[in-house]
Amino acid sequence: MTHHLVRHAADLPEPPFDGHGHRRRALVGEDDGSVHTGFGLCELLPDSRLPAHVHSYEESFHLLDGAVILDLPQGSYLLEKGDYGLLPTGVPHAWRGAGATGGRWADMQAPVPRARYGHDTLAVPDLPECEPVRVDVRDPRTRGFGRFEPGQMDPGRQSQDLLAVTASMRTALLVYSGITVKMMIDGDLGAVASTMFMVQYASDGVIGTHDHPFEETYLILEGVAEATLDGERYRLEPGDVAWAGAGCVHGFVNAGHGPLRWLETQAPQPPSRHSYRFTRDWDYLRAALEEKS
Repeated sequence: MTHHLVRHAADLPEPPFDGHGHRRRALVGEDDGSVHTGFGLCELLPDSRLPAHVHSYEESFHLLDGAVILDLPQGSYLLEKGDYGLLPTGVPHAWRGAGATGGRWADMQAPVPRARYGHDTLAVPDLPECEPVRVDVRDPRTRGFGRFEPGQMDPGRQSQDLLAVTASMRTALLVYSGITVKMMIDGDLGAVASTMFMVQYASDGVIGTHDHPFEETYLILEGVAEATLDGERYRLEPGDVAWAGAGCVHGFVNAGHGPLRWLETQAPQPPSRHSYRFTRDWDYLRAALEEKS
């Protein structure tokens, strides 16, 4: 038996802010049958602070709105909309609100936090609150951070003059059948348990039904998707989330009139071979064998 879920933004009440001015809306987790994925939306008010802590899982994040300050042992960083990063397992960190509105971000926790172990999070001594600096993604010394801008999904902008960051494989696009994929967080950035990347469908973008030996999560950011998950169809709009457990047969079609874009995660990381199992390929083989029998 496989598992999947769909959560529509309009049906999800916002949780209250805690005593630190922070709240997290859990969208995929242990209670959903997930083994590898803890996915949610976080928000931190300006002038608020989430004290230093560590996790027994790795945490990836992508800033959706506003600004926050991330305190790490090596210093403090001002993160703004479009920035993303990786917090490896066991690394102490703290969050501070910034700007007039604070910040909102998507987080991916892998493997899934466990309620019976206090969600695998422990408080640690405070970190110094240094003067925050912006992340320079072009600096070769930068580790664990990057920046996404929608223009990076345009294959026509992938020239030396227009690239927003240094010309390396960190800027590469995968383009096929009306679909564009830009990796954000993977092994190249230091992740070992998960990936995070951006997906965009052109108006004619479509991918046939398939499954994976890992879990996937999709946060719709722009446009309208028609998703098929284990034979059930769903309409997904901005703010909606879908999750496909390992073995869930799924496919997507751009059901709108403009681009369709979503933030996607995978956990564990895909194997080096056979990470996709397309229904059409095995149906083709089945039919060919039946013709010969």
